[in-house]
Amino acid sequence: MSEQLSLFEKKSKPTNIPLAERIRPEEIEEIRGQDKLLADGSSLRNMIEHDKYGSFILWGPPGTGKTTIARLIESKTANRFVSFSAVLSGIADVKKIMKEAEFDLQTRNRNTIIFIDEIHRFNKSQQDAFLPYIESGAVILIGATTENPSFEVIPALLSRCHVFVLEQLADEDILKILNRAVNKLEKEIIFPGETLEFLASQSNGDGRKALNFMENIVDNLTPGSKADLDTVAQIITRKAMFYDKDREEHYNIISALHKSLRGSDPQAGLYWLARMLEAGEDPLYIVRRLVRFASEDIGLADPQALVQAVAAKEAVHFLGMPEANTALAQLVIYLGTAPKSNNVYTAYKKAAVDAIETSHFGVPLQIRNAPTSLMKKLDYGKDYHYSHEFENAYFYQNYFPEKMKEKTYYQPSDFGYEKEIKKRLLWWEKLKKQQKDSEK
Repeated sequence: MSEQLSLFEKKSKPTNIPLAERIRPEEIEEIRGQDKLLADGSSLRNMIEHDKYGSFILWGPPGTGKTTIARLIESKTANRFVSFSAVLSGIADVKKIMKEAEFDLQTRNRNTIIFIDEIHRFNKSQQDAFLPYIESGAVILIGATTENPSFEVIPALLSRCHVFVLEQLADEDILKILNRAVNKLEKEIIFPGETLEFLASQSNGDGRKALNFMENIVDNLTPGSKADLDTVAQIITRKAMFYDKDREEHYNIISALHKSLRGSDPQAGLYWLARMLEAGEDPLYIVRRLVRFASEDIGLADPQALVQAVAAKEAVHFLGMPEANTALAQLVIYLGTAPKSNNVYTAYKKAAVDAIETSHFGVPLQIRNAPTSLMKKLDYGKDYHYSHEFENAYFYQNYFPEKMKEKTYYQPSDFGYEKEIKKRLLWWEKLKKQQKDSEK
């Protein structure tokens, strides 16, 4: 095997290696939870087995095997392998290696694999620096990220890389990892099955976190001790919830709340609300989205929905958290159980299209305001009929621009209060027809 340069360099074996490092898989078959990604005949498995790589990005939650796959490639490839952490390394370090890679390709016909952990930490100009070296074939880029590459990796670089998606580990996968780890412990501790199952369930699909939990327990017990559930619960402090306030998971969960309510499932709505609030989400952000939901997905099917949403917003302002959590829960239940209609939303979208296309059409003279004598001389307001002076407080006149046909944007549904609105619209349509017929 050819020369390697890596942050993973194993020049000496320290004795205090973390448990997660000691049991890191060394063969594909030992990697848990990524069966589809590493199945026989899959693109990534073929690359590893044939040592023939194209640039790619490993995208997945923490503790799912991104670094493990990189380590596996490092141990098996005949290519030069260099690794960096975007947190610890500057672009100057990377550029230096890329120039060496180009020299290597030209003089020794050898490719260099560069592994960049947390590649999303490099900004646009830093990511741009990879492009010419990938194009020339001097560098094969392997990036690892917990963030959606669509948002965090520049399009020019993303288009040159395959994206491999790693799934969050299931509890049964983590349980297998923990069972393997028990045999690698430096201190003999008895871990009952129910304790290992508990650790797996508390790890949020993160294998590394589960192993860190186990190591923390081992450090706090004497040799020969039993790690029963009560003991483990006392050692493990309340875990931080898996949530990020300004990246993809933030938008995934607010989307889940919105769609649960649109689907009239207040139970799921409460769950997603709690996921956000308990993780520290700004309650004003949540209530702003719920105010929008009240008009977009309920609208006039239940006009009280918007009233309830605005009232909840005031409760959040007045009470603050955590006292306002019940006001938000009340709102979520109300919105989830309310009749649904998006007809106000779709009506505005249609009107907006016409407004943009016909913005040069003037307001008809008869419905223009005429506060000055000059405007009156110019026939502003002439022939306008004041509706309250007529029977049923109604008189038909065209309120659209003269060059534009009358349009029907809003069409009420048969749900909730919109049934009553439909009756009103049909009534005025009837009066309009009667007036038109009488004018013939």
